[in-house]
Amino acid sequence: MHYRSVADLNAALFYNLDKLPEKIDLVVGVPRSGLLVANLISLAINVPMADLDGLLEGRILSAGRTKRTSLFSTSVNEFRNILLVDDSINGGRSMREAVNKIEASSLAGLVTTCAVYGLRPQQTGVDIVLEVVPQPRIFQWNFLHHPILEQSCFDIDGVLCRDPAHGDNDDGERYLAFLSSARPYLRPTRKLGHLVTSRLERYRPQTEDWLAANHIQYEKLWMLDLASAEERRKQKAHAPFKAKIYRETGALLFIESEPWQAREIARDSGKPVLCIETQDIVMPDQYDLKTAWHGLMAARSIRGRMGGSPRWKKAVKKLVRPIIGR
Repeated sequence: MHYRSVADLNAALFYNLDKLPEKIDLVVGVPRSGLLVANLISLAINVPMADLDGLLEGRILSAGRTKRTSLFSTSVNEFRNILLVDDSINGGRSMREAVNKIEASSLAGLVTTCAVYGLRPQQTGVDIVLEVVPQPRIFQWNFLHHPILEQSCFDIDGVLCRDPAHGDNDDGERYLAFLSSARPYLRPTRKLGHLVTSRLERYRPQTEDWLAANHIQYEKLWMLDLASAEERRKQKAHAPFKAKIYRETGALLFIESEPWQAREIARDSGKPVLCIETQDIVMPDQYDLKTAWHGLMAARSIRGRMGGSPRWKKAVKKLVRPIIGR
């Protein structure tokens, strides 16, 4: 599984700007992911940007006061060197359709096509590929719409909704209130294969009601069958339970919120885990410096939030130890 975050995308652009044409008057994004790419490139090289439909209608996007030059008030018919960009290319259908629309319009000039991620260094249907990323691949900016979700395991807290605050985890009235009013976080547009949560089985009705109210479709909901949250903590059952279900379902990917759990799930299941907090794919038996760095930064954040509390060191050790060892 090949995964790229927005940070990876920005790095791929920054380190490959020299592959782009020396002369670019306008950057045009193929809807919708190509607009993210177009925005980053236009900011980096300080030229105007347009979306495809806007270009065909004779419009470019306006610029802030610090970026205004004569180019930003130029008519689209005067741009002679257009860079048409998308985030990735497979068969090239979207890029061909975009080029055909530009060629069928009254616009004159040279159109160069570019995809950040391609299957090969030189690929039919595009002039420039910045980085080769083979299939299967998913991206941070579109994984919530990817078909792989139907064959994936999803955590709930920290992924589909915000984690409960420390005071809400009382296994009582405050926790019940959280379950019914939790703020939605990520919003998938596809049916999810498996929801795998360390919430206790006794909270199934409240969890199912929340999922229905927020229009989240799923095949099956797996919950931890223990007597209490205290028992769950004593057994340290979070990650082992999730890894067991991940193995037994044959799912292709697990989406988890916390780095330390992602590391344990990957190790115990022998399969990849997408960590939402670090925006990395965690692989089993892989010492991941990037994930470790994110874990240490999260530890620093914990210390800041807990101030002078003597509990912060314990919280940091719990977070970091599964990632980088004792």
